[in-house]
Amino acid sequence: MSIAATRARQTHQPTFAELYVPKFLTVLREGYGFSDFRADVLSGLTVAIVALPLSMAIAIASGVTPDRGLYTAVVGGFIVSLLGGSRFQVGGPAGAFIVLVALTVERHGVDGVILATAMAGIFLIMAGLLRLGTYIKFIPYPVTVGFTSGIAVIILTSQLKDLLGITLSEKEPGEFIPKIEALARGLHTATAPAIAVAVVSIAIIVILRRLRPQWPGILIAVVAAALATWVLSLPVETIGTRFGGIPRQLPHPTWPLFSFAKAQAVLPDAIAFALLAAIESLLSAVVADGMTGRRHRSNCELVAQGVANIGSALFGGICVTGLIARTATNVRAGARGPVSGMLHSLFLLLFMLVAAPLASFIPLATLAAVLVVVAWNMAEKHEFALLIRSSRGDAIVLLATFLLTVFRDLTEGILVGFALGAALFINRMAQMTEVEADAPLVPADRADFANGDRVPYDSRLAADPDILVYRISGAFFFGAASSVGAVLDGIADTRKAFVVDFAAVPFLDSTAANAMSRVATKAAHQRIRLYITGASPAVRRALLTHGVIRPYATYRETIARAVADIKSEREASAATVLATT
Repeated sequence: MSIAATRARQTHQPTFAELYVPKFLTVLREGYGFSDFRADVLSGLTVAIVALPLSMAIAIASGVTPDRGLYTAVVGGFIVSLLGGSRFQVGGPAGAFIVLVALTVERHGVDGVILATAMAGIFLIMAGLLRLGTYIKFIPYPVTVGFTSGIAVIILTSQLKDLLGITLSEKEPGEFIPKIEALARGLHTATAPAIAVAVVSIAIIVILRRLRPQWPGILIAVVAAALATWVLSLPVETIGTRFGGIPRQLPHPTWPLFSFAKAQAVLPDAIAFALLAAIESLLSAVVADGMTGRRHRSNCELVAQGVANIGSALFGGICVTGLIARTATNVRAGARGPVSGMLHSLFLLLFMLVAAPLASFIPLATLAAVLVVVAWNMAEKHEFALLIRSSRGDAIVLLATFLLTVFRDLTEGILVGFALGAALFINRMAQMTEVEADAPLVPADRADFANGDRVPYDSRLAADPDILVYRISGAFFFGAASSVGAVLDGIADTRKAFVVDFAAVPFLDSTAANAMSRVATKAAHQRIRLYITGASPAVRRALLTHGVIRPYATYRETIARAVADIKSEREASAATVLATT
């Protein structure tokens, strides 16, 4: 493609319809052959093997029957891949929703969950059509880490009853503190067989993940536990003893039971479902972008998530969202496009038709063990500790979000965390603003001779095919991190060296530093040398804290010094090549 054609494509303003074209159609237009389909079959099967036990475990932990988790993965997952704005997104029931769904079941019953899921789908479609997907990316990084870690803690505590085989005399409370107190009172009822099954299941998953990471450790642990329970007649509770097994087919689609009073009652839950689904799905899409170098369409993705939630509700499923772990598995398994996610849903349906009777022997202790491992991986331990050390403000936002999520409510935690993040930004800007006497509010134009710090324009630097210089000006914070990160990702793809100048950046927050960390990692994977220039001590410290370190990035005082180093390395490399030929 010519340079003129490339520039014309970059300046073309997409129409409304073009922004909502599913990636499935994009892949077909680019050319989709048999080799691509074969790769998608293998990756789809790999993801389905992972999703099968997780879908049932998440449904049970959410207070519904395991078949509803499978309905969600089959119907919702298929629609997400068919209509979504991400090539590699895999949809289904998510561990992050366990808390919200369980509380909704407790307050409004399963019918209330299904209605709230459908309403959340409508909200997501509206958000996508109103192009609100871009604004969801403005959530500060400490808020994301805080509520994700809080959800992990809640998932872990919710599985202790089945993990240890505890029998409670009363219904298990939903709130964190009452739950812990009830479990402590019933701890004497824990059974050795359940504990043994759980420990062995965790050991199988952890050991296989370390020694044979390409093997489906979760499925192997579930199958081994089911076989042991059947052969040894272990006295542990199973899917069959609690739920009577799972059906071998999808139910007929039916509209959720609706009344204005019921809709008004579940409205807060529906809003929470929609908010979390939007956040989780777009985070997952960003992860896929980072792994593949592609770029998703956030608003198209939200519309697809909305349709998927409505579809899931029609078949009696629960909330659908994009899943980070399964999406990453999809990419690592060699997926070529959305067909992989669609096939993953079809494989799950096939498993239901063939292996449903065998699911009755799966111990609940094993499914609890699976979710304990999921919670452990979900808790962003390294990022949590990093943010605690990075700055007092980020630590306050992180801990407030985390503690409110665990002890109060997920939605409350996100909203308070976002408000604190905004207040922190305003405070930082106020501290950095200097009021000078006789200084105009808006700087006046200056003549050429007045620009004492101006240097002659070097056209060779701008036209150099191997070096790209990008200057960031102003506060680099969570509101700009997504946009700047996307620009840096896009413009650095074709160069061998990339210089990012921070001389005009007064400060950056943890969200911006995390965005730069992703840029640095991507540049290293593409063998692009990244130079950071002009960073103040505070900015440099924040970047270093978030992993923008050697060999991912090199720090220099000025752009000229960085460009000189790049040219020296290029000349030395050329001399080496000449010497060897």
